[in-house]
Amino acid sequence: MSPHSVEHPTIAVVGGGNGSYTAAADLTLAGYSVRFRPGSRRRHADVLRSGTITVTGLGRTGVARPLLVSHDLRSVVSGADIVICTDPAFAQPRLATLIASYLSDGQIVFLSPGSLGSYLMASAVRALGISVDVTYAEPGTLPYLTRKTDTCQVQVSSLAVHLPIGVYPAHRTDWAVDRLRLLFPGAHAVEDVLSVALLNVGPIIHSVLVLLSTAPIEHFPSWDIHNEGTTPSVKKLILALDAERIAVREALGYVAPHYPIADHYHPQGDREWMYGRGGHTDLVKSEKWREPLDFSHRYVREDVHETLALLAGIGDLAGVDTPLADSVLRLFGAITGCDHLHQGRTPAALGLGGIPANEVKRILREGRLRRSTAAATTGMNGRG
Repeated sequence: MSPHSVEHPTIAVVGGGNGSYTAAADLTLAGYSVRFRPGSRRRHADVLRSGTITVTGLGRTGVARPLLVSHDLRSVVSGADIVICTDPAFAQPRLATLIASYLSDGQIVFLSPGSLGSYLMASAVRALGISVDVTYAEPGTLPYLTRKTDTCQVQVSSLAVHLPIGVYPAHRTDWAVDRLRLLFPGAHAVEDVLSVALLNVGPIIHSVLVLLSTAPIEHFPSWDIHNEGTTPSVKKLILALDAERIAVREALGYVAPHYPIADHYHPQGDREWMYGRGGHTDLVKSEKWREPLDFSHRYVREDVHETLALLAGIGDLAGVDTPLADSVLRLFGAITGCDHLHQGRTPAALGLGGIPANEVKRILREGRLRRSTAAATTGMNGRG
């Protein structure tokens, strides 16, 4: 790998969602040289014109002026040390085609969320005929829980205190996590990107909250699933589904912390969750999560179709039954008309079907790509 700056990396942020705006602003306020490519000129006209993002809430606040805010991907991505992509998992195949030509040896591509997007994107880049020595990294949760409150303003309601990170190929884990810890002090290494995919509780929480809020979602113009949609009985199902996630991790030999979601809901215990002891309280108190919802929302397209389907598929790989995950996927399928259980982001869809678990882990450690993977990943559309 070619040398890149360690102490003062140049950061490229690609994406137009809440997390992208926040990462671009927060890392600018932290003193890094940040280039930001938000997305379409029409949708992001205000930030492209002003070149500023205002951050309120927790953490660093103020008016951030990234070094560059541009629609031009070449000027944003080329030569950057770390490329941060926070768009949903279902956008990863298209994202790979957009940035592939501008990637260079020695870069780190940070996918948040990941959901084995590292393997998918590496395969998609290779399918385009581009040979580049890039290291991919994925966190177990978003560095920020955040929402845009205006076209050029975000409010942060929680910050990750513990940010588990998996790296592809895994033999570069220490090297990559050391660099990412400069940006995210709570970063810590886990075994590989499969391990970190099984730390993502988005599919555990959001699938249940949306499914059990079907009536109010379709009845009211907006709904807060994290407040009004979270009741004691709803939590019971979330905790039971989370137990399946942890059982899959343990069957594959991944070690604690497993970050059980119970610690998020009950912060008075001995274990501190990813967003610290006040994460859930801060989330609810922010009152920024009341929003219009439907079954094309990223809670369904991403957390159900991509990541919950991945959990169920990895369960099969590990020889662990996941009856609740399978049932939730089937129930969503009855509503959306899509077979999420088989058409979502399964190991087979990633080109990893029919491979023993130990071999999959070896592939992820060494960075090998299967020949059948490229066609499988570039053909994924991720629609729920």
